[in-house]
Amino acid sequence: MSKISNTLSEIGVSKVRLAKYLGVSRQMLYNYLALDKLEDWPSEKATRLMQLLEIKKEDDLDTLEINGEYIIKIDTKLNEGVKVALSGNNLIDLKGFNRKEVEVLSDIISLLKDKLRDDHTKDTYNTYVYLYHYLQSMENNKELKYLLCFISKLMGFTDPMEFLFNQEQQFNFESIIFSAFTLYNKGGASKSRIVDSHKRFVQEIDRKHEEKLSRTQELNSVKEQALKELGYTTITEDNAKDVFEKIAEIQSRGA
Repeated sequence: MSKISNTLSEIGVSKVRLAKYLGVSRQMLYNYLALDKLEDWPSEKATRLMQLLEIKKEDDLDTLEINGEYIIKIDTKLNEGVKVALSGNNLIDLKGFNRKEVEVLSDIISLLKDKLRDDHTKDTYNTYVYLYHYLQSMENNKELKYLLCFISKLMGFTDPMEFLFNQEQQFNFESIIFSAFTLYNKGGASKSRIVDSHKRFVQEIDRKHEEKLSRTQELNSVKEQALKELGYTTITEDNAKDVFEKIAEIQSRGA
């Protein structure tokens, strides 16, 4: 596979552009390039690469004439291919996003698809279900954003002194989380303290569930009262405005 890597380097094709052209993550592309021969690639990706390089088999690279005209042709095909790959994603509508936003969405989707495709234990699927819940909750809890920053820094992707949100809060949060990670990795906490801490964690979740249930029951009660006072049996598109105004009025009475 070094033959392909050498050819790509000679042409000046970056791994980032090629990954986008092929519709895979950069990590997946590195995995492909680590294989012994092109025949080991997924057939769709191998065919797309051969079409880009204008070859019919890997051995054709030995006689490939790389000149200025060829490099320009490959560069043009790459640009067009990446544009199609980014705008033609069949999972989401990318209209209205700028190029950086499109690229990060494309990278995320490609990575998710690659991982799910290769997962045979369902661990990845279960992880991504939790990730979906995480993303749903992030706007209501700024600490979730800080945690993403912390992980990015811990993995070496981001400068540890970069603070894109609230600097003071991020700094404090990262310091505390690092202490918790250190304690976890070194096993410094006693078993009894861990059990007690997890018990409080469960109790806090139960409390929030009870509060949510109570609010739901209260809202349902107010809704039923509003419908009764207005002489309706249910909320419809025609009476929704009246019902919501009546709900607000009933709630204000108890304020």
